[in-house]
Amino acid sequence: MPTVLSGRALAVTATATALLATALGAHTATAGTAATATTDKVLVIGIDGTVLDRVKAANAPHLQGLMAQGLTAKSTLYANPMAATSSGPGWSTIATGVWPDKHGVKDNTFTGKNYTAYPDFLTRIENAKPALNTYAAADWEPLTSTDAGGPVFSAKVDKRLGLKGDRDGYGTEDPKIAAAASAELQGQNPDAAFVYFGQVDGAGHSYGAASQQYLDAIGRVDVMVGQLLAAVQNRPTYAQENWKILVTTDHGHTDAGGHGGSTIQERGTFVIAKGAGIPAGSVRSDVKLVDVAATAMAQVGVDPGTAIDGIPLNAPDDNDPFDTLRPNLQARVDETGIPAGVKGFTHTPPAGWSIDNSKMGTGGVTEWAGWAFATDEFWSQAQRDQWRELNVRSRDVFAVADSDEWDDTSHTGSYDSTLITPKWAVAGGTTRNLTFQTHYHHEAGQTAQVLVSYNGAAPTVVKSYTADAVAKAESLTLQVPAGATDVQVRFRYAGTNNWYWTVDNVKLG
Repeated sequence: MPTVLSGRALAVTATATALLATALGAHTATAGTAATATTDKVLVIGIDGTVLDRVKAANAPHLQGLMAQGLTAKSTLYANPMAATSSGPGWSTIATGVWPDKHGVKDNTFTGKNYTAYPDFLTRIENAKPALNTYAAADWEPLTSTDAGGPVFSAKVDKRLGLKGDRDGYGTEDPKIAAAASAELQGQNPDAAFVYFGQVDGAGHSYGAASQQYLDAIGRVDVMVGQLLAAVQNRPTYAQENWKILVTTDHGHTDAGGHGGSTIQERGTFVIAKGAGIPAGSVRSDVKLVDVAATAMAQVGVDPGTAIDGIPLNAPDDNDPFDTLRPNLQARVDETGIPAGVKGFTHTPPAGWSIDNSKMGTGGVTEWAGWAFATDEFWSQAQRDQWRELNVRSRDVFAVADSDEWDDTSHTGSYDSTLITPKWAVAGGTTRNLTFQTHYHHEAGQTAQVLVSYNGAAPTVVKSYTADAVAKAESLTLQVPAGATDVQVRFRYAGTNNWYWTVDNVKLG
């Protein structure tokens, strides 16, 4: 279902802010008393087809209050051929913590689903800690029932409520979901819960994301979000509990209404999070939808492991040097398809890194003249529907070499650029592991090579790409020769009017 894009932020009311401070703030011991052990719990609220900028513009004090007291993270989705920007893939990604190339759901038919290998986060919690109580409530049937290809949340979940909503019926079914879920949250003992509302998506389809009706639907759902927050606050054992609240959506909407395609409006998503360890009013650019499942599991003491793509929000920062470039990103120069206000590229590498353009042709599109550092919002809008949208495993700022886009204006020579890491200390005779995220689209006539050099010697090739490597987590074993004390890695891409190569989060383990 949908999510939209646009809007101006309204001030959060003092009442809503005060409520959230009381309902969701960290519990501290009264002066002179010992701290009481807390029970960790998590609530994930899914609002179908909700555009973050329209949440900011709506009369939505509870959602805006969560943003003011917690984290707001905007991100973008994949597009076809990985999956459509529709509800089946979106909610499967949120629930399982993996991208569609793993969970297998490409559209709302659910054909190819692989929930056996990649179950939802509530099922994972049940498998790891059967004593914990899990709960799911939704009025889009595939989430909690076997109708229409589901369920996304399996029968392993302790309690599931499924109602039948549709574009016109969510207005009556959402309040029933809110009432039932509030009663469960306040009067029972769920440790991990998922609650879904569908009417914002319905309004998007009927009236468009730019409409007043869409804002009104957000306002109505915000009231129900307030019900859930109040139910948590009014729990008899609330003072001994540590709740994390996550709010998210499955995809975006166009201003005129609709989704499923590759526009940045249809691909727009977000995560709002509130709880211990999350700074108030914080904004991040490295959070993805897959992180919802990982965060929910980690909150109740279940290790997400390496089988999923998500990373818990409270995980230690990976210190990716490319991400430090975000404050220095520039707006477009030669590109025309990227909105003028989007700042998303630079050719200046982070400290210790360098770019060798000595074999690079002259001219061409400025943004892509040799290796650049860019964001998904910027790079994927350079040209849609050429698999740039599939670079889902890169986060925040990544490195990109794009001969296809560089060739779009006149130039001399060909594209040949090398990205060079700092020198990293190593011990001779040991084995080191080079890891990075990569997205490579191949065509005959281009080359992409990973080369290593020890102690300043001539670089040697350790990996050549001769076929597509789509959104891949790469791991290369390096055999450090005897006597070596440092290693330097090079990423060399050459071609003209071919495709592209991205790398991100380069680490020597």
